[in-house]
Amino acid sequence: MEFLDKIRGRKRIPAKENERILALYKGRLLGIFGPGETALPNRGGKLETVSFDIGRGIFVSPYEKPLFDKLPEVAARHLTAFRTTRDEVAVVERDGQIVVLMKPDDRLTVWNDAGPWSITRFDVSGELRIAPALLKRLVAFGKSSLVSVASVAEGWAGLLFVDGTYAATLEPGLQGFWSAGRTVSVKLIDLKRQTLDVNGQEVLTRDRVTIRLNLAAEYRVVDPLAAVNTVKDFADSLYRALQLAFRKTLGALSLDQILEKKVTLDAEAAEKVTADMAAIGVEVIDIALKDVILPGEMREILNQVVAAEKQAEANVIRRREETNATRSLLNTAKVMAENPVMLRLKELEALEAIAGKVERLTVYNGTGGLMNDIVRLRDN
Repeated sequence: MEFLDKIRGRKRIPAKENERILALYKGRLLGIFGPGETALPNRGGKLETVSFDIGRGIFVSPYEKPLFDKLPEVAARHLTAFRTTRDEVAVVERDGQIVVLMKPDDRLTVWNDAGPWSITRFDVSGELRIAPALLKRLVAFGKSSLVSVASVAEGWAGLLFVDGTYAATLEPGLQGFWSAGRTVSVKLIDLKRQTLDVNGQEVLTRDRVTIRLNLAAEYRVVDPLAAVNTVKDFADSLYRALQLAFRKTLGALSLDQILEKKVTLDAEAAEKVTADMAAIGVEVIDIALKDVILPGEMREILNQVVAAEKQAEANVIRRREETNATRSLLNTAKVMAENPVMLRLKELEALEAIAGKVERLTVYNGTGGLMNDIVRLRDN
């Protein structure tokens, strides 16, 4: 057989089940040949062959265009070419599994025998949103090169921007968008209540005392788009608004006024801050002046002042109680002078108190004599 093939100028080319042979003779395409042995012309050794493993599925060859142009029937029998327009992306699947995600103006050629093949096209000039089921498949198969994925958690909002222009506000959940030929970005905004601390702010009071303040504010974003588009950083804007408002309010007061009106100052300084932040979509829920910190020497002076004030108050109270006690003794004396029976009762109480302090008491003249002796002792 080999001898006859040489005489006839032929060569037998073997191919396995998973192989296909592309043959050229004298530079011209002969066709695509399947499993088994194929006798092909080879006079002068002018036969060229290229072997392909169809298990890979995709056909890539510099002879692709000549094959479809000059041997269209052969190409159609073995190959399928998929194309996308400038406004399309396509998902190519083989036997239900995603193989390729085609970008706009793209071409893909596959082996028919490696199929079955299917293609799903999407017009990216209109709706950019990807169905959740398809999005999960693309992410799972690692075919998300043309996809912008954003995960929006509960209590958050996602602002979708396409080529720098606001497009939509996203609800919580996994979101996906076609990003082929455009820039897609998602900015996440926290809508929950948040706390902002402004610590260590130095303020010069009207009476030239430098104090330090610690402030706290609770806020939440009610209009995410306004909060993002109006200012660069809404949290920083709130921080600076609190600084300026409290510096202006407290700088016009003396130290004594600040310490006296510490609780009511919150509402006075917070009114303008609340209005300014509402204009950029941020609701200020509460503002509190937590601490007023004085310099060391000023604290000592104030402690001395407070101690002196408390001592004076204690002296006033002590004098008032002494006066009340003296007035009570005077009233008691008047009652005894006008009522002899009351006087005798007091004398008995005194006797009882004396008797309770001695171990032995001897009475010679009876109770009457004892009482008279006590009275004489009192008179002496």
